[in-house]
Amino acid sequence: MRTLIRDVRVFDGERATARTHVLIDGDRIAEYDGGHAEVEVDGTGRTLLPGLIDAHTHTFDGSLAQALTFGVTTELDMFCLPPNLARQRRLAADQDDVADLRSAGVLATAPGGHPSGVMAMVAPMLERPEDANGPFETITDPAQAEAFVAARAAEGSDYLKFVIDDGSAAGTPVPTLGADIATALVAAARAVGLRTIAHAVTAGEAETALDAGADGLSHVWADTAPGDPAADTLAARIAAQGVFVISAIVNYEVYGGDSAARAANAAYVAGALHRAGVPLLAGTDANPFAPLHGDGLHRELELLVQAGLTPLEALAAGTSVPARHFGLADRGRITPGLRADLLLVDGDPTQDITAGRAIAEVWRRGVRQSR
Repeated sequence: MRTLIRDVRVFDGERATARTHVLIDGDRIAEYDGGHAEVEVDGTGRTLLPGLIDAHTHTFDGSLAQALTFGVTTELDMFCLPPNLARQRRLAADQDDVADLRSAGVLATAPGGHPSGVMAMVAPMLERPEDANGPFETITDPAQAEAFVAARAAEGSDYLKFVIDDGSAAGTPVPTLGADIATALVAAARAVGLRTIAHAVTAGEAETALDAGADGLSHVWADTAPGDPAADTLAARIAAQGVFVISAIVNYEVYGGDSAARAANAAYVAGALHRAGVPLLAGTDANPFAPLHGDGLHRELELLVQAGLTPLEALAAGTSVPARHFGLADRGRITPGLRADLLLVDGDPTQDITAGRAIAEVWRRGVRQSR
């Protein structure tokens, strides 16, 4: 099956082209050859984007289908217990009406540490409580790091996530990993070729993650107020170390009594990171409740523009930038040979980021989704 999208504006993951044709041949983007196509789609007044990539989610039953409805064709899950992950992986591999999936699997945390309390609260509200509250391995000593990472690699984890969060930001102190354990985890992961992403929500926790050598942070921190030059100082260090940061501003926006203040802090920090040249990856921390899978990423892109990114930069943060930093070389851009994971919207989100919500068509692996 060949599908031709005619006369469409294209954001290719990095830049915009005002008007061109894009050919889908099977499950791939192909070089336009002027030949016959069984399906033609009029792109006049529309913009074609790479399928969106949410760089921070938590995937449960229904999550991947919901994400695809909003044009999110890949989710990067940051904690999933093995039975649930196996089920979601099978779904993503066998069906084209759900988003694709990569996952950290079981994250590294201290006994009783984050997110144990959160998962215990979530579990009773799920159809399968064991997906959130089943037993999982924790770590208490640097000497356990090598075995912990080996177990994750054997389970098929695509990267390693570890938690540096003592609960103080949420007002509920919990045990957390020591700096020595974090450093040992990074070394063990690096030895087997796994990227490392640190959960840290304060500036101090981010510094601990940097000391440990993490490749990325899974949140911007939210305890630095707008105007505080400390944000620029820490952002400069992150840039110098070549670390990427997943934004997840929308997560601060939807939770807690002081959510507005924390979201404002997070947006200010995101702006500081952007000014320093730190790669920002659009992520949401989507889960079964809020932020919503798919919809939350559109809100995140809007928040990134409010934080100082241009619409083009925000769209890159939701497509080519996460693809590059997570080694997804077959997606995140529109170029011949890559997967035909595509999003067609009415209007021009390269000028008005909110136009990304006006979804006309979605293709996942070349399969046009029913709307």
